[in-house]
Amino acid sequence: MAVRLLHEQDIAIAAELSAEAGWNQTADDWRMLLRLNPENCFGIDAEGRLVSTATLSCYGRKLAWIGMVLTTRAYQRRGFARDLLLHAIARADQLGIESLKLDATDQGQPLYESLGFRVEQPVERWWRPPQAGGAGLQSVNLLDHDMEAYNADRSELLRALTQHSKVQANADGFCLSRPGRRANYVGPCVARSADFARHSIQACAHEESYWDLLPQNQSALALATELGFKPQRKLIRMVRGRDLRGREDWIYAIAGFELG
Repeated sequence: MAVRLLHEQDIAIAAELSAEAGWNQTADDWRMLLRLNPENCFGIDAEGRLVSTATLSCYGRKLAWIGMVLTTRAYQRRGFARDLLLHAIARADQLGIESLKLDATDQGQPLYESLGFRVEQPVERWWRPPQAGGAGLQSVNLLDHDMEAYNADRSELLRALTQHSKVQANADGFCLSRPGRRANYVGPCVARSADFARHSIQACAHEESYWDLLPQNQSALALATELGFKPQRKLIRMVRGRDLRGREDWIYAIAGFELG
């Protein structure tokens, strides 16, 4: 089956694929991915219908992220995901991406390892039911915090996320939260202090919420427990190419498994 680019008219079916997998992404999340990466979102059709996807989000040439690797159940185990991953890797190589990353399930890890990815660190999803309270909004420049935390320029992603996110921000960091298909999603959150992270995540997570964190950040792990979140999923962050790490002690919440 031929790999092709995804387009606006594919969003509804793509959202059905992620919903079938039980994921939290909405049609707006797919729309943002296509708008930010129009040449890097790929699909495979079968019998005239989109059945498999993968996306490549580029943050300059230093870092790119593979996500939304999905195949509808009726077409799994036919090599579609592998074909799409090879296409995304080739595209990243063509663009000169230095560090290519993804967040893998246990089931997907062997495939990614066969394609040259290696384990970097675990990443976990935590969950909490609705709480009382609400989030206030502030407007500040988020980029300086994020650049130092990720060691890459994610400015276009942050601008896109803030268009449909609640924002908590001050000189110590920022925290975004946005609607998800199943629950509110908290992240990204980059904080220079645990106090700011505590205040901002508590304010952003008054609804039923998911929070994806790096458990190697012990402050984030302790804070999730303190605020009443419970672990729900565990994935493995993997990298291909150059190792690229920033101030991960500032990363209290990632932007999403598909975004890093």
